[in-house]
Amino acid sequence: MLTRLTRPRKLAALAVPVVALLATAGLAPLPFSVAQPGLTADVLGENKGTQVITITGAPVRETSGQLRMTTIEATSPDTRVDLPDVIDGWFRTDQAVMPRDSVYPSGDSVREIERYNREQMEESQDEATRAALAYLGRADEDIDVRLKLADVGGPSAGLLFSLGIVDKLDGDGSGGDLTGGRVVAGTGTIDADGTVGAVGGVPLKTQAARRDGATVFLVPEAECSDARSELPEGLRLVPVTTLKGAVDALVALEKGTGEVPAC
Repeated sequence: MLTRLTRPRKLAALAVPVVALLATAGLAPLPFSVAQPGLTADVLGENKGTQVITITGAPVRETSGQLRMTTIEATSPDTRVDLPDVIDGWFRTDQAVMPRDSVYPSGDSVREIERYNREQMEESQDEATRAALAYLGRADEDIDVRLKLADVGGPSAGLLFSLGIVDKLDGDGSGGDLTGGRVVAGTGTIDADGTVGAVGGVPLKTQAARRDGATVFLVPEAECSDARSELPEGLRLVPVTTLKGAVDALVALEKGTGEVPAC
């Protein structure tokens, strides 16, 4: 026989499975990673005692200012993330809770993920070098570029690598620096043709950039809204879609002439 429950009884009956579900979730690991602002590194300088960009076969400029690539730090794929960690991360602006599969390929071991990230970084470095030399019209010259950045994987430093190469070889094209002496940070992948791609984790990267002194942040145009969502005070967003657009924006900012794009 079906019995029609009054509203209080319905609520009481529904509460039992809900409480059981929450209790189970509180004890079981969840398929999430918790991320926070990571390290930044000036590609024009040294990282852990090693020059990030080394160029031979062409004169290299002395530069001022900084071009800082940015990262996020996420819990490793074998780290247990529980319900309290997720709830805490959701309510904090200096953390983000993301599905683990969006951070790490599903089913891969830690070693496989580390190898994949190294391969992505190496490919990004090659693309960044080709993009910079092509932009400068020096792709056919015998210029050797070595890029080295310890303990960082993935492709998201591509744009900053390219800008660093351009700054060291050509600056703003008229004797000045691309940075104008500023601390400029940013993120974005890059293809050999100079196209800038989206990367993810931008709100956390803007926090890392401001923490380390940046006043300008170059962001892939497609991620402008994400970057604005939790933008630290004192950090100016400059959207970019190509290496040329990024250089033009920095030159306009440095010289105070021309239009600087804004999100």
